[in-house]
Amino acid sequence: MNITIKNTKELETMAKGGKILSEVLSEVMEHIKPGVSELEIDSLAEKLIKQKGGEPGFKKVEGYHHTICVSTNDVVVHGIPTSYRFVEGDVVGIDCGVFLDGFHTDMSETKIVGGVADAKVVAFLSTGKKALHEAIQLALPGNHIGHISEKIQEIVEGAGYAVVRELIGHGVGRELHEDPPVPGYKYKKLDKTPLLREGMVIAIEIIYNMGRKEVVFSGRDDWTIKTKDDSLSGLFERTVGITKEGFILLTPEI
Repeated sequence: MNITIKNTKELETMAKGGKILSEVLSEVMEHIKPGVSELEIDSLAEKLIKQKGGEPGFKKVEGYHHTICVSTNDVVVHGIPTSYRFVEGDVVGIDCGVFLDGFHTDMSETKIVGGVADAKVVAFLSTGKKALHEAIQLALPGNHIGHISEKIQEIVEGAGYAVVRELIGHGVGRELHEDPPVPGYKYKKLDKTPLLREGMVIAIEIIYNMGRKEVVFSGRDDWTIKTKDDSLSGLFERTVGITKEGFILLTPEI
């Protein structure tokens, strides 16, 4: 496993990129309303990132040509933006990345479209946010990746939902996806998972379904992944740096 350690200057650079990303994602989420299309949100995200001096990180992924991935309703991850226009009650997740001065940051958020929300859906999304928040608190030097993984699984599955196994968090830095892997479920004994050390940067992701955990590729684009049982899916992600004192949220809350 090749885990890269970032120095203070590199962490500062990532914090600048993360601030841009957080600001952009906040504005993008506000624009997701009934009648707005996925492609319009994609264009807005690209425009905002460039206005703030960054580059769309996802466009640096070979074969991907958009600024965001859109997870509408039963789409889990990697949804290519389409002409679909959002309607009241849609559950929409936006995953976005910024590349600035040689470094990536990665972030996602999910919301309910419009003003009327089903209580079950609200509870579902609240659980994801809770899992994200509590997992981040464990991103401390001396802890292991397994502490984060177990906490996510404990909260998500404890509420009756399912953590997706095939899609996980990851290290992030000069590459969008780096070591170590950061699963949302227990996958081996705690002390056998990577030790969190000062200078590591990880993207903690909550990728979970309201129904069963199984997922499938959708259509022929080789990107879009949906729930196998057509249930709703949720997505929350933040880029977190490990410091001597604890952790730093490189993509601030929105």
